[in-house]
Amino acid sequence: MATNVMTLPRTSQPSGLWSWITTVDHKRLGVMYLITAVAFFLIGGIEALLIRTQLATPDGQILNPELYNQIFTMHGTTMVFLAVMPLNSGFGNYIVPLMIGARDMAFPRLNAFGYWLYLFGGILLYSSFLIGDAPNAGWFGYAPLTELPFNPTLGVDFWVLSLQLLGISSLAGALNFIVTILNMRAPGMTINRLPLFVWGTLVTSLLIIFAVPSITVALILLLFDRHFGTMFYLPSAQGDPLLWQHLFWFFGHPEVYIMIMPAFGIISEVLATYSRKPIFGYAAMAFAFAGISFVSFTVWAHHMFATGISPVADIVFAGTSFLVAVPTGIKIFNWLGTIWKGSVHITTAFLFAAGFIGQFTIGGLGGVMLATVPVDWQITDTYFVVGHFHYTLFSGAILGLFAGTYHWFPKMTGRFMNERLGQIHFWLTMIGMTMVFLTMHYVGVLGMPRRIYTYSSGQGWDLWNLIETVGAYIIAVGIVIFVYNIIVSLRQPKTAGDDPWDGQTLEWATSSPPPVYNFASMIPVNSPRPLWDAKYGAHSEFADNPKTVELSGGGTAHVHLPNPSLWPLLLSLALTVFAAGMIFNRAVAQMFGGEPVLGYSVAIVGVVAIFVTFIGWLQQPAG
Repeated sequence: MATNVMTLPRTSQPSGLWSWITTVDHKRLGVMYLITAVAFFLIGGIEALLIRTQLATPDGQILNPELYNQIFTMHGTTMVFLAVMPLNSGFGNYIVPLMIGARDMAFPRLNAFGYWLYLFGGILLYSSFLIGDAPNAGWFGYAPLTELPFNPTLGVDFWVLSLQLLGISSLAGALNFIVTILNMRAPGMTINRLPLFVWGTLVTSLLIIFAVPSITVALILLLFDRHFGTMFYLPSAQGDPLLWQHLFWFFGHPEVYIMIMPAFGIISEVLATYSRKPIFGYAAMAFAFAGISFVSFTVWAHHMFATGISPVADIVFAGTSFLVAVPTGIKIFNWLGTIWKGSVHITTAFLFAAGFIGQFTIGGLGGVMLATVPVDWQITDTYFVVGHFHYTLFSGAILGLFAGTYHWFPKMTGRFMNERLGQIHFWLTMIGMTMVFLTMHYVGVLGMPRRIYTYSSGQGWDLWNLIETVGAYIIAVGIVIFVYNIIVSLRQPKTAGDDPWDGQTLEWATSSPPPVYNFASMIPVNSPRPLWDAKYGAHSEFADNPKTVELSGGGTAHVHLPNPSLWPLLLSLALTVFAAGMIFNRAVAQMFGGEPVLGYSVAIVGVVAIFVTFIGWLQQPAG
């Protein structure tokens, strides 16, 4: 590897905590995303345990109805917007530039802005608990239940404005990924040579660009209804509650693939690496990524079969929902083809990837059942839907993210995770999720409605709810072991080499952890697995007799690094002040009998701060 690198000077060289606050390095930002998202994931998990403890036995008294609604809403919102999506962003930020041979993201300061806005959006959302008024209308926020006459609490305002901040963060990140992947690839890395994790990230970013504006519009209309007296969703004023459902689910179903597409890419990379084979059917896999993203925009109304939309619409959306199974089936069979007759190296990462295939298939079959209109009429709004949703996302996103953690942890830290603890974590997760989410399907068929905070005995649900709660605690034990494994592993000496798993892609062609500039020079890229080509020769089908690889083009590399910047943090903070000001206005109005004594003063301060920080951003040299 060429190591003679000279980095051009920056305008300042912060150190310590300040260096992390002002960083624009994609690797540090990736780590910050991951740490923050894991924290929110643990909070969301605690909320899930509270829900399951409440429902473990009939007539539960752990939570009162209002607090249950708040915990229920915050659990869903946290897992979707504050845990899974940012975990994907964390891996994408760290790994994608390395995989494509880039030295950073296309817009480093925009990258930092996306992280800080995500952090402040999450803090704003959870600050609602401090005033005892957290969101309480479900993570889907159905109107008119979120309208002011039916829900005058501030929790909905916290939810609306926090999601707007998180949406801006997601859009900024998606634009950055798209430009980075399309314009900053290493020489020779054409579109049809992108690693499949990069494909997953690219398709996810495109989904975000086209899907998030829909929920943005829905939230703006709801904000206007609550703050400015419009009535877009109120039937009493010729508004239409189904407008919310159309806008929300046009985002909501692609959102499922926004959460699991990066995991599809992770699974593809992990299975190919530990099977010692190229991915089976690379072109078909890439087309499946693209195909499922397109079809996901044509199925949103299958969430609305029971709302009374026309039979023709039922038929159309049922048909397109079945169509989703085609690209998904392609991926399933290609993953199995990758393992078939491979020289399989069974690690914790491989176990999670292999477990993903079976569990995700079960979740997908539940989706096919729900796409059948007469079946959906019978089991919609029951725990069958809850089981399907969790089976798809937990096995689709969380198992993939676990596999990615065990796979890339040595690259990020230079250390291995403990395999014995990892395999205990794997088996506890498999057993626990089967007890929780598969059982939910059955209790749903028995008629247990979703969103209820308690139930009476004698309906045949008692045993199954107890099994689900035990399974949830088994998953929790596995998560505790996982976190302990990370902490213990970080305290061990660095023993992981640059390429500990005999990787195929470019991230394994640099040191572990990578230097700030990522690469001094680049090996030739002639296929989706350039490092394998360098180690074994082009067109080799199995890993055998590896050789030492040196990056081409020695000498001194003049690497220009972007300047650290505080402006992304300040601009994110200004936007958060504006959002908090909108909530503050309603709080003051409630305190003084409906009259906003202070008006929108805090929000105006936020607007001024936005302009000031934006000008400061533009004045600072980028590099």
